[in-house]
Amino acid sequence: MSQPVFSILSSAYRTEPYLAETIDSVVAQTLTDWELIVVDNGMSDEVVQIVEKYADDPRIRLIRQENKGLGGGIDAAAAEATGRYFAVLDSDDLLMPEFCARTAAVLDSNPAVDVVGIDAFLFDDGDGQDQIRSYRQSVGITTDPDVDHRVTLVEVIAGDVIYYTAAIRAEAWKVGKGYSCDTPKVEDLAMFMRMLAAGCDIRVMNERLARYRLRENSFSRDPAHADAFEDSLERAFVQASALTDALEVQHALDTTLRRLRFNQAMRRSRAALLANDVVTARDQAKIAYAQRRSARPAAVVAGLTLAPGVLRRVHPVKQRVSHIAASVARSQRKLLRSGT
Repeated sequence: MSQPVFSILSSAYRTEPYLAETIDSVVAQTLTDWELIVVDNGMSDEVVQIVEKYADDPRIRLIRQENKGLGGGIDAAAAEATGRYFAVLDSDDLLMPEFCARTAAVLDSNPAVDVVGIDAFLFDDGDGQDQIRSYRQSVGITTDPDVDHRVTLVEVIAGDVIYYTAAIRAEAWKVGKGYSCDTPKVEDLAMFMRMLAAGCDIRVMNERLARYRLRENSFSRDPAHADAFEDSLERAFVQASALTDALEVQHALDTTLRRLRFNQAMRRSRAALLANDVVTARDQAKIAYAQRRSARPAAVVAGLTLAPGVLRRVHPVKQRVSHIAASVARSQRKLLRSGT
């Protein structure tokens, strides 16, 4: 069997309701020279049944193992991959039909480029409708990517997030050391930073070539997991500081870590205040002030010292106003989508 152009790597764990749609999005690729390796990352009989429906397509293979986390699942798929280019695809997300063709065209015509990133549509699990904003816009990126621009480590550290599904040369995947790491939930970020620090050439296309599913029970949308996510994010950035001694990188890391720790401390302060734990709320506000000596955390520290009861009463009101504003924004998006 000849080497396929693409190896698409997918780890399935508790995503049985979405897996068939994910596989269908790969089958629909206009470039047909690919292999899809699905890892049943938790020994689910239902995952096996779903993949068996595609038994007539030799490009689709299944690996079964006990759950080893996302990193362990993706790396198990990568160990069996034979393609020139690798692409990670979560088992509840989708590829647009032109993903393989468009990204392969860039890599084929630019041998020095190691990775081609993309943008993606966001769509709600409930109604399946694409949002107006793209993935990059949803994470606060206001500039359009340019495939002629080589992404820098400083840019990524500063917040120029690369969508996790990207076309990666097999050789660059080895340089990035795969997905397994001690920073769960940010495996892609950690790998991209390792690649950049090692000198890999990463570009990003200004095209939405995937669809990212927004689920109410997903890790990224569950407030209960915010601490675990932020802790992994912080560790990934701290580890990046050991990859290079370039002054501009260290400065960007310091700025980003201060911002991350400030936001984390302010969130913990709010949560403690609503739980009537004034001491913890004040301590977290002081941590926030140490990271960013500005009026906002200073006012919170003063309020928690002099009149914590007032802050407790004000905060729920602000939360209700924010909830109403968010509801109005959602209604406006639906009107825009319907054309009315």
